[in-house]
Amino acid sequence: MSDTQLTVTLSGGGLDDARAIVHALEDVFGAPDGRPADEGATVRTATFDSPPAPAPGSGRSGASLSAPVTVTVQGTPQAVEAASTTLSRAFSTRDEGAASGDQERERQLLLVP
Repeated sequence: MSDTQLTVTLSGGGLDDARAIVHALEDVFGAPDGRPADEGATVRTATFDSPPAPAPGSGRSGASLSAPVTVTVQGTPQAVEAASTTLSRAFSTRDEGAASGDQERERQLLLVP
């Protein structure tokens, strides 16, 4: 993984839930490499290019979730923190844990309707 990427993995919920979550992150990270499109997928992934010092966005997604979604964000500490804060502003979240490496961080959140 490049030090300028944020990878977001989504499990649970439907396609519209995944799209709402990705949309909430676009204010901070821009458009992802692709938007979730497979209705039958159980796990969806989006990769964003991350600015060196991303600032959290307002987190206004304009959509609510239909079911709980587990979100794992992985990237630089700054990107993971910005993504986590943005999602916490947009949705009801519960922190499910974090792991840190030398130059990379991972955080898991549970987003609930």
